[in-house]
Amino acid sequence: MRRKGDLPTKTCATCGKPFAWRKKWAAVWDEVRYCSDRCRSARRGIGKEN
Repeated sequence: MRRKGDLPTKTCATCGKPFAWRKKWAAVWDEVRYCSDRCRSARRGIGKEN
């Protein structure tokens, strides 16, 4: 079993915080850019108040 500190990490394109690899991202890790759905939505402009 791996420790969380041994997993690969990336920096979120929206908030700039680091996030770690998740098993559900195993097949698409190269394409993952955001740490959460909230950051992904905010980047696209969805849900922003005018």
